[in-house]
Amino acid sequence: MRRALIATALLAGVVAGAHADDFFRDAKVNGEVRLYRFDRDYDNPSTKDQFANSLTGLLTVRSGSVGGFSAVATGFSAHSFGTQSHDTGRIDTSLMGPGNTIDGFTQAFVEYANPWVTVRAGDQYLNTPWMGQSDSRVVPASYQGAMVDFRPAKGWDIYAIRTLRWKSRTSEGYNDDNVYYPSTYHGDSMYGNNGALPRSARSQDGTTALGGTYTSKAFKAQAWYYDFEHFGRMGYVDGTYTFAAVGAFKPFLGAQVVRETSGSGNVLVGTHTPITGVAGERVDASAWGVDAGVGVGKAKFDVAYNKLDSDRNATGAGAIISPYTNSYATDPLYTTSMLRGLVELGPGTAWKARAQYAMLHDDLVVAAAYARYDTVLRGVSHNLYMDVIWKLDNVLKGLQLRDRWEHTVGGTNNLNPGNRSWTNNRLMISYAF
Repeated sequence: MRRALIATALLAGVVAGAHADDFFRDAKVNGEVRLYRFDRDYDNPSTKDQFANSLTGLLTVRSGSVGGFSAVATGFSAHSFGTQSHDTGRIDTSLMGPGNTIDGFTQAFVEYANPWVTVRAGDQYLNTPWMGQSDSRVVPASYQGAMVDFRPAKGWDIYAIRTLRWKSRTSEGYNDDNVYYPSTYHGDSMYGNNGALPRSARSQDGTTALGGTYTSKAFKAQAWYYDFEHFGRMGYVDGTYTFAAVGAFKPFLGAQVVRETSGSGNVLVGTHTPITGVAGERVDASAWGVDAGVGVGKAKFDVAYNKLDSDRNATGAGAIISPYTNSYATDPLYTTSMLRGLVELGPGTAWKARAQYAMLHDDLVVAAAYARYDTVLRGVSHNLYMDVIWKLDNVLKGLQLRDRWEHTVGGTNNLNPGNRSWTNNRLMISYAF
């Protein structure tokens, strides 16, 4: 992060020296305040219930543009104000870690932009299917590297990305790890992660990603290639087509495919690290899915299905190795729930039914979902989900209240503590300005 900040400051100084008025006069400031309360209530009597509170501020400063160049920095500060339990076993560390304060910079980059291309270098957010912000906590995940977005035609974007390090949702700075490394690896403060690797494992050397997206009125598609160095090489494609309306009904159909292999010097294979309880001689994952639904006025209904093939000689018996989403449940598979999906559960099948309705001029959105997972390593489990989003712009522009609730039942091999059900509730109040 220090190098990114220095680069940002140097460019800012050069540009400001030449066109100081434009650079500072057109600067913009925006931000967000987030007040979150997370609760984990376990039916297993020997497992302690957990909770966490956090009040967090994110402030972004974007300079004016001079010759297409600009600089951006986002700082954050999260505080529990002494409300963390003295019993660390009762803290939901996935919200902001076990401490009472985390702060730092989550973005610090320089950018060149024109109508055809955008180039960024430094610490930044990414928005790709398997490398994104995972933004369901008080601080988004971010990445240190460079990104090029080329726009050759309307609705079409081509991306080239190279990252060196990343910052997890609970980390204060950037590190050469990912979610498979243990918490505090190389001094990190990463929590809520998979953490399967031993502390002696070699560090990751970043990720290269190439991809393209296309959007039209009826069709959306994307294709990506990821080289998660020393973890896996992944190809991913998905697309959704919305058919012409039939009366009040607007049907749509989506499909997705994932294929992943080892790549060179695989860390998980070399350390014989078990994923979902199984170590393997290679990474080898194949998955596909479909999603079909219909929109009716302010309502939307859909049913999705995913299948992840099993390979007894592969890591995780054929698990998808996802270095930036595993345990975060932020992958793009159609059947992923708030708590987990096939990335966390391993090979098997899953289906998910979801309904959503918007009311009060779209200010209030209510959604409910049911998902079922039938897996090779973790048996059969079920998740019931509720989500309420209330936009309160009429009270204060940018104010939003959201509550997400999920109850999970079933599974084997201690998928849920003591093989008993449990409930996760996330109350989130945010104000964007």
